[in-house]
Amino acid sequence: MIVFGWAVFLASRSLGQGLLVTLEEHIAHLLGTTGATTTMGNSCICRDDSGAEDSVDTHQQQAENSAVPTADTRSQPRDPVRPPRRGRGPHEPRRKKQNVDGLVLDTLAVIRTLVDNDQEPPYSMITLHEMAETDEGWLDVVQSLIRVIPLEDPLGPAVITLLLDECPLPTKDALQKLTEILNLNGEVACQDSGHPAKHRNTSAVLGCLAEKLAGPASIGLLSPGILEYLLQCLKLQSHPTVMLFALIALEKFAQTSENKLTISESSISDRLVTLELWADDPDYLKRQVGFCAQWSLDNLFLKEGRQLTYEKVDLNNIRAMLNSNDVSEYLKISPHGLEARCDASSFESVRCTFCVDTGVWYYEVTVVTSGVMQIGWATRDSKFLNHEGYGIGDDEYSCAYDGCRQLIWYNARSKPHVHPCWKEGDTVGFLLDLNEKQMIFFLNGNQLPPEKQVFSSTVSGFFAAASFMSYQQCEFNFGAKPFKYPPSMKFSTFNDYAFLTAEEKIILPSDLCMDCALQLETCPLCRKEIVSRIRQISHIS
Repeated sequence: MIVFGWAVFLASRSLGQGLLVTLEEHIAHLLGTTGATTTMGNSCICRDDSGAEDSVDTHQQQAENSAVPTADTRSQPRDPVRPPRRGRGPHEPRRKKQNVDGLVLDTLAVIRTLVDNDQEPPYSMITLHEMAETDEGWLDVVQSLIRVIPLEDPLGPAVITLLLDECPLPTKDALQKLTEILNLNGEVACQDSGHPAKHRNTSAVLGCLAEKLAGPASIGLLSPGILEYLLQCLKLQSHPTVMLFALIALEKFAQTSENKLTISESSISDRLVTLELWADDPDYLKRQVGFCAQWSLDNLFLKEGRQLTYEKVDLNNIRAMLNSNDVSEYLKISPHGLEARCDASSFESVRCTFCVDTGVWYYEVTVVTSGVMQIGWATRDSKFLNHEGYGIGDDEYSCAYDGCRQLIWYNARSKPHVHPCWKEGDTVGFLLDLNEKQMIFFLNGNQLPPEKQVFSSTVSGFFAAASFMSYQQCEFNFGAKPFKYPPSMKFSTFNDYAFLTAEEKIILPSDLCMDCALQLETCPLCRKEIVSRIRQISHIS
């Protein structure tokens, strides 16, 4: 959860700087020296005079441009007058604009190593945030993210999202300039096909901006050229990771209804029908594409004549699954209830449907992506605070295994474990022994020493649970199929003891509204029961 602590730090720091500016102006007004104060603010020795500094012309230009509107509370138009920066420490290098690539790579390198929630964000991240306070600096940061984030780092796209999500909102002029610089179209998507990192990063940037911006700005950003570019990236000759992030970008653009209509009219569903066949592919990258294609077909870009997946999935052997009614708002759950994915900028969490109070229990997770996830055990008292970055292992009622950063999490504190970093296809085992009051974590059958801290706060009422950073995905096995690495001790499985009714097993598409339900021609239950279910979920009287 540390990266979300940094976000809070940056927000509070910006607020403090704004208050200092206001105080300075009031003092200057009382002394009758406002002009002198302004001059001193621009030439103060604690401010750095590198190429990243703004000119007076830039200040005047930004004062004329309003910030792009957004639905988020962070979207209030920012003051075009930049707050004073913190002074450089005696050992800190001078901030050079040409070092932006190094700052981006430094942030990527440090993400997985800094885990103290009380620690100040890394210097590189603070500096990039400050540079992005001007149009020129924001454009430099965005172009650097596209240029230098490597394809092979599992945290690369998450760092793009993290940095852009916490940077100040771009002005209309900055967005216009970015589209001119990128100059995207279908032909550009076919260029540099042997170097997919650039296209993956470009799509990740577009998706983040689409998620961050409000209606008219998002509509304006989805130009015909950008739409053509993203659709071209979905073609089978593209690298799977390019296809994945182009699809995610289109999903995020479709959060604005006018964009959703525009994308739907492009016949995107015809392409997605082919891609959803990858949902069970042994190649874990293609599997992600298949998962997202299927989710989009069920939730966003419906195709006439295609059954929704929940209508045809076989759930007869499944008695325990992820609970679609006990989940934070942006997590995607598969129709069979055993696979989950997060593509939002928040830290999404979920509990399963079955609770245990006594005995010895075991389940497994297959790692589909190797980034930051916190997976383990949680009681009902464990809170999901997705926007604050609190998930499993971040309170006294849960404990989690983090195979990316090689940590065990409890009560928002972490300690290292000796397992190697997990990778795609790895199997993580979770044993809960309520008789001995201990939890044991396994990686491909290799176990760690027992964890017992959580039992000082609670001794019963545990659920399997997990939290996901951006672009992470895994599959759960609660015993519906054989385990890959069953522990040697005797244990029980959720699937042997749990029970779900046919209605409780249904995971309805998130966009299935009352009107859609009334128009359904085929369904596993009668239309009346579906309408009743939607009313229950949506609290419609």
